Amino acid sequence: VGISIATIANLKAATAARESIQKSFMAGFRGGAVMGMAVIGTSLAGAALIYIISRDADVIMAFSFGASSLALFAKAGGGIFTKTADIAADLTGKVELGIPEDDPRNPAVIADNVGDNVGDVAGMGADLYESYCGSILATAALGAAAFSSAGSEALQIKAVMAPMLIAAVGILLSILGIFLVRTKEGATMRELLRSLGVGVNFSSLLIAAATFGILCLLGVENWVGLSFSVITGLVAGIVIGQATEYFTSHSYKPTQKIAGSAQTGPATVIIAGIGSGMISTAIPVVTIGVAIILAYLCAIGFDIENMMAPQNMSMGLYGIGIAAVGMLSTLGVTLATDAYGPIADNAGGNAEMSGLGPEVRKRTDALDALGNTTAATGKGFAIGSAALTALALLASYIEEIRIGLIHNGVTMLEMSDGTMRFVQDASILDFMEYYRVSLMNPTVLIGVFIGAMMSFLFCGLTMNAVGRAAQSMVEEVRRQFREIKGILTGEGTPDYARCVAISTRGAQREMLFPSLLAIAAPVVVGLVFGVAGVMGLLVGGLSSGFVLTMGSLAFVLGLILIFAYWDHPINFVGFVLIGLALICWSISSKVILLAKIWHADFPLANRIPIIPVLTALACLFLAAFLYEEAAFQAKFFVPARVLSGFGAICFTLYSIVSILESGTSKK
Repeated sequence: VGISIATIANLKAATAARESIQKSFMAGFRGGAVMGMAVIGTSLAGAALIYIISRDADVIMAFSFGASSLALFAKAGGGIFTKTADIAADLTGKVELGIPEDDPRNPAVIADNVGDNVGDVAGMGADLYESYCGSILATAALGAAAFSSAGSEALQIKAVMAPMLIAAVGILLSILGIFLVRTKEGATMRELLRSLGVGVNFSSLLIAAATFGILCLLGVENWVGLSFSVITGLVAGIVIGQATEYFTSHSYKPTQKIAGSAQTGPATVIIAGIGSGMISTAIPVVTIGVAIILAYLCAIGFDIENMMAPQNMSMGLYGIGIAAVGMLSTLGVTLATDAYGPIADNAGGNAEMSGLGPEVRKRTDALDALGNTTAATGKGFAIGSAALTALALLASYIEEIRIGLIHNGVTMLEMSDGTMRFVQDASILDFMEYYRVSLMNPTVLIGVFIGAMMSFLFCGLTMNAVGRAAQSMVEEVRRQFREIKGILTGEGTPDYARCVAISTRGAQREMLFPSLLAIAAPVVVGLVFGVAGVMGLLVGGLSSGFVLTMGSLAFVLGLILIFAYWDHPINFVGFVLIGLALICWSISSKVILLAKIWHADFPLANRIPIIPVLTALACLFLAAFLYEEAAFQAKFFVPARVLSGFGAICFTLYSIVSILESGTSKK
């Protein structure tokens, strides 16, 4: 859906740039909004459906494993594809021959434009899809574990449903934030960034207020403290977004200083760029550190003296997880700003290839520069949310160990002092003591070193893969310029398809080894060094990957969530069922997509949010259906059924109208 809509939005943004920069900006942003809505709607629908099928918080972790695998391969393969084409097009076109960027005479230009969609739209969408699923489902599992000692199934259901309901309401409020993004003709870069910030910040404020109501209605223990944990995550997300914008926008000093260093040659540009990039990690790291401790303390009521008590630790970790849900609750509008970047980039390419004139190209270049900043902000959200859930994900791994032991018939743990603990009742600290997870244990330290190394190894392998694939494409482009007569004069037609095929084969072949290495690493470390080594591996991968901010997000989450699938063979059934559900969702959305393709004037970007709206309403209905407490049913069940029924009627009428409109236009 994202790639299809981005392709349509590319053309709309380029066409709108003939009239004004404001219309082009809105066309690109609304196209990106469809991608954002598709990601969060699909994620939440899948998680809710899996929970309905299994009624087990542990089984839904298999859905996260699928999301992690998707993100790992999509991001690695998409990144190799897009950078291969980008490097080849720039080296052969701009550097060697001096022709403009996106010139149709360049055989690699189509592969370059396709790569923007594959790597930046689909790849980043899969990455944030995985972060979104991981934060919601890890928090749900931790919620079930936190209230397991209370012996109340109702409390566990409340804790499991809380992150899903917050995310569902976040969909509705993200849609509102998307429609609040407005700009005026002649707006500067700062004004455009400010207009995007209005949508994100306003959605965050509304979600913060809605969180209090959701947790209060659910009657979750310490709902006020958990609400402030969510607010902590929201604030952390805004701070990371603003910091990323400051270091990547050419409206601010860091980027301007890098540009100024070009006066003395390329070497000083590289030095200044790397230095600025390293400095830029300080604010996100400090922000995440503060957010983790504040979310933990809010969840336990600031009981600092007993913050490491078993029950407080479980609640604190749940608070950290729900803070990550808060950070990603605005993902709909955040991903819209991220997907806008490649749409604006390709709009410039379409303008160049169509010969729309220098004024149009000037407008699209300005929007492209803005898109580079918004794309960097999306990457900041992805890595920030992964770092915020670091402790929660480590705790999820401990819960998977507990499940594995019970599955294998182990019921007791013998502590170092000779006492015995039931596996079912053992705390996280008990497991840490039992497996000797301590900095004084050399296997933990070895795991930390291996985890830190894996981030750099993964990035190095993918960078070399891009280099090899780009070399093949550069040679192909040079061959075409030599052998196909008349390309530079416009009399000959380049073989665009061959360059696309080179990028595709290179991405498929080169991504296998790095991706499989990332999946195999925790298995090998676990077999050699045991649980203590894997814990060290996770810590090392998370810390180095957060600072490196490249490639390790899918790798780290995959390390933890992979065990869920292996511990539960029945998860395979859940995987098949969720796959069928997503296929059904895809077919229904394709009806609307076909209406857009048949009828070029059909305002899809303004109407498509009905799908995630219905998803959110369905999740509210499912929450009411699953919850068995009479008080909750009385407050929530009837209005939820009315809303979901009304939504189903609207969706049916909307589909019929879309088909009729498209059929009339076709005739």
